[in-house]
Amino acid sequence: MQKTLLYLVLLAVLGFGVYYFLFSNNESGFSSKDAAFNVRDTGVIGKIFITDNSGESVLLERSNKGWIVNKEYKAMASPINTLLQTLARQVAAYPASKKVHNNVIKDMTGNALKVELYNRSGEKMRVFYIGGQVHDDDGSYMLMEGAETPYVVKVPGFTGYLSPRYPIKIEDWRDRNVFDIPAADIRSVSVQYPSEPLNSFTIKQENGKVSVVADPGVISHFELNERRAKLYLTYFEKINCEGYTNGTYGMDSVLRVTPKRCSIDVTDTAGRSQHVDIYWRPIGRRSKNLEQSNAITPDDYDSDRFYAVLNNNKDTAVVQVYTFYKLFHKAYEFYQADEVNTEFSPVPKQK
Repeated sequence: MQKTLLYLVLLAVLGFGVYYFLFSNNESGFSSKDAAFNVRDTGVIGKIFITDNSGESVLLERSNKGWIVNKEYKAMASPINTLLQTLARQVAAYPASKKVHNNVIKDMTGNALKVELYNRSGEKMRVFYIGGQVHDDDGSYMLMEGAETPYVVKVPGFTGYLSPRYPIKIEDWRDRNVFDIPAADIRSVSVQYPSEPLNSFTIKQENGKVSVVADPGVISHFELNERRAKLYLTYFEKINCEGYTNGTYGMDSVLRVTPKRCSIDVTDTAGRSQHVDIYWRPIGRRSKNLEQSNAITPDDYDSDRFYAVLNNNKDTAVVQVYTFYKLFHKAYEFYQADEVNTEFSPVPKQK
């Protein structure tokens, strides 16, 4: 009887140990103080501050309208989601061996990322350092602030190192939206072509009615195709840039000598406006039209991408022709009658 009772007690102790190992917050089986690199409930995180040894940093803060980058920019959803998922799932797999310990610490001294996590009340939750990848590229070395032993940290089911999930460049976090306005919320759209002024136009919308302002010589003898004008206004949702080029060496010089493709101004019903200047992008080694001419693109310029200047001239970006070309319609197209069984194409005709 006593032996049976002893077995039951041992079984209970083992069961608790297994439970703690599998379901404790750090999920690693190591000291919670030194290896608690994960936050299972990322909903409690209110602020993330990432810095490197060069002094570059990025601040991510949760707000009622989503995450904000450096107190100024709306954050892009995908890297935020990746980071939060990583914080929830990353676990300490094993401590760095004595053989590599000193080298790992030395490398961290010069090259580590520092990650600070705060809760929604602004209280510091934890701070850890991210070093280099393990020799087989399966995991990254991390060190909890105040600890002496770095650990190899992994995400279960993922093979690779984790530092790319903690980017330090602001451009990697910023939302890339240029226009995202439902048609019903647009008050006016103006598209101006410096080299083709007769094709420029302005669409105004009020109380569900649209009008198009353009050169009288182009439109005076024709009737407005209201359906086309209303359809055009639906093109201004989820228009994103490919990436920002702020700080790129020589960009200002390139834009000074590059012709402007067009300028676009959009004003919503709340009075908010966005002005974007679109420039041709000089042809490069990767341009598809380098060896074969494109009928709608001058030979000196890239057929797949433009440059854009936006946000009160504070930002420069690369935008895709595929995304933006549907905005480049011309005044006369809004005064053409629809052909039988033909829709108003999102890709404008050339003239």
